[in-house]
Amino acid sequence: MSLKLHGYWRSSATYRVRIAMHYKQLDFDYVPVHLVKDGGEQKSSAYSSMNPSMLVPTFVDDDADIVLNQSLAIVEYLDEKYPDTPPLLPSHTLDRARIRAFAQDIACDIQPITNLRILQSLQSDYDASSEQKQAWCVKWIEKGFNALEKRLATRSGKYCYGYDVTLADICLVPQVYNALRFKVDMQQFPLIQKIYDNCNELEAFQKAMPEAQIDAI
Repeated sequence: MSLKLHGYWRSSATYRVRIAMHYKQLDFDYVPVHLVKDGGEQKSSAYSSMNPSMLVPTFVDDDADIVLNQSLAIVEYLDEKYPDTPPLLPSHTLDRARIRAFAQDIACDIQPITNLRILQSLQSDYDASSEQKQAWCVKWIEKGFNALEKRLATRSGKYCYGYDVTLADICLVPQVYNALRFKVDMQQFPLIQKIYDNCNELEAFQKAMPEAQIDAI
């Protein structure tokens, strides 16, 4: 198969791309990269030669000899490459900008400071306990969600922006998954919870769920 997605079952960034690829009904091979086993398979010479950042995901199109990293770049590439599949960004310039901003609120400001390598660093460099790491995640997720909930109050419908799935939803769902994992009280964020539930009624989101992946533990 030409399209391959290298990633980790519980990686939020990989999760985003899985949703997008399933939503756009693209056939692809999912190639697991275990971020913990043997010190992290992402650090192997085979993987790091493909993605020097040693992060997931990495998207590969063998037929076109294309290798891409960074989940938002991959999703936007797929949206432009396959215009006959359901779009993830609207045609209106301002609407696209607002959706990108919402997605970046998550992908740039919330998720990176709560991801695996940050938590590993908190433990190894500062001797943080499991409870302290969880409290760290809850603090930054709640801070980010407070802002997102306010944005959704003026823009949301069934999904983040009206009644069509967009890049915003693709970023929100994995972050809510993480919030639930770290035991964030989602009663504080009824709009976010509603959109999460609505998205997860769709087949594409169900196929992309971490527990549905071949490398799920």
